[in-house]
Amino acid sequence: MTSILIVADIRLYREGLAQALARQSSFDLIGTAGDAPGAIAQLRAQTHDMVLVDMAMAGSAGVVRTIRQCVPETKLVALSVAETDADVCACAEAGVTGYVPRDASLNDLIATLESAERGEALCSPRMAGSLLRRLAELASALPLGPTAARLTPRESEIMRLLDDGLANKDIARRLGIEVATVKNHVHNILDKLQVHRRAEAAAIMRKVLRTNPTPHLSAAG
Repeated sequence: MTSILIVADIRLYREGLAQALARQSSFDLIGTAGDAPGAIAQLRAQTHDMVLVDMAMAGSAGVVRTIRQCVPETKLVALSVAETDADVCACAEAGVTGYVPRDASLNDLIATLESAERGEALCSPRMAGSLLRRLAELASALPLGPTAARLTPRESEIMRLLDDGLANKDIARRLGIEVATVKNHVHNILDKLQVHRRAEAAAIMRKVLRTNPTPHLSAAG
């Protein structure tokens, strides 16, 4: 069963929510706290799988960041989130893994908690749109500089296949090379572009192709 800690500054609200969730067979060890210090004290005293934070309370974003810094392995779910780009993106950037809007029902909350426990994010189309717009903004802000031009023709080819969503095995099959060779190329690409994830590298390639469909590449193979 999933153990949950509820953080909300209104005692009647958090205790009522705890009682409602305690009646669900999939949840256990429901704890409550009224602020960040109280939440951290409980999390250090006893492990909880998930923390549910009421975003309507004052300083809620700071509470989320504090919990994330102190217990990064604990999943965070934001409750009473206003479905605006600013609020949704602020939650995501603070480390929230689940979103419960203000008009959600108890069943909606339970579904969100269960999804977060599986590592999934259950959110409304409006929230999904906010997150996608933020990702697009971040991608467009990625620096180009001369980094993409330093890719070899083979690395550039692999970048395009990464952008198509192909896995290493599929790329190896497409190009007729070994999977280990593909992994080496991907490692070199990430190193040259100074990023850590394949998706970040693909985003840079998309930006390069938008601004220059035939970017200059080094002659090295």
